[in-house]
Amino acid sequence: MPIRIPDSLPATEILESENIFVMTEYRAMHQDIRPLKLLLLNLMPTKIVTETQIMRKLSNTPLQIDVELLQTISHESKNVSEEHLETFYTSFEDIKDKHFDGMIITGAPVERLDFEDVDYWDELTRIMDWSRTNVHSVLHICWGAQAGIYHHYGVPKYELPEKLFGVFEHKLVKPSSPLVRGFDDVFMAPHSRYTEVHAEDIEANPALELIAVSDAAGVYIAKSTDSHHFFVFGHPEYDTETLGKEYERDLGKEDDVALPVNYYPNNDPSLPPLATWRAQAQLLYTNWLNYYVYQTTPYDLGTIGEDED
Repeated sequence: MPIRIPDSLPATEILESENIFVMTEYRAMHQDIRPLKLLLLNLMPTKIVTETQIMRKLSNTPLQIDVELLQTISHESKNVSEEHLETFYTSFEDIKDKHFDGMIITGAPVERLDFEDVDYWDELTRIMDWSRTNVHSVLHICWGAQAGIYHHYGVPKYELPEKLFGVFEHKLVKPSSPLVRGFDDVFMAPHSRYTEVHAEDIEANPALELIAVSDAAGVYIAKSTDSHHFFVFGHPEYDTETLGKEYERDLGKEDDVALPVNYYPNNDPSLPPLATWRAQAQLLYTNWLNYYVYQTTPYDLGTIGEDED
């Protein structure tokens, strides 16, 4: 896909080195088509890493996509330079009058806090409320999924006895969903979290449906029946080495840190891990863009939300 991002964004050079089609702003402006407008609300502390991971997953479709980066201004980011934020990120006040075909809300390392205790919760809920009328389709990832399904549908999160950490086997609950078209009957996906949502809470809400679950990791994918909200409770965008870096980080803070499950060959951290989730992760993003954004979004972005109550 010709993904259109600022020429000087750090992700641009990385993606081009991987032979991913990154379109220059000049070339994009001279194509006679309407690109999809996508907003990425990046709540992760390692913003450049997350930008690159997600843009990589958006890069396998013939569609042209303009990606705009959004931050919360009520939270001070400590792991990225102020220059990077000022150069590439916008604020809600700057985009609140715009409309977008799609939006992605990332995870964040705040899951042990009550939602209302997160310092940017009020700003986040304002953005999520705005997305109901100004965004055609919203994809929520990990803590972003827990926050979204709680705010929009009242589904609570529950603390786990220990961190869910590793790569787990999943199965499809609704294999007919276009979101998982092409998925294997059993597939792998990475998780890294201390909390979870329960399948029975989702099944009890007629506005929601389960798509994929894991015996070991619980709910993986759910969506709203109107196909406006999609909730992915793992990290399909993770690179091969991401869980390993988290493990090494945690080792520096604690003495007793469990290895990520099903990650290192023979559970030996001296051996390089293998990515066993890359294909389903790519399909997930591509299917969402194709079936739930491109094929259903109005040509005139200004009409998004007109049929909403």
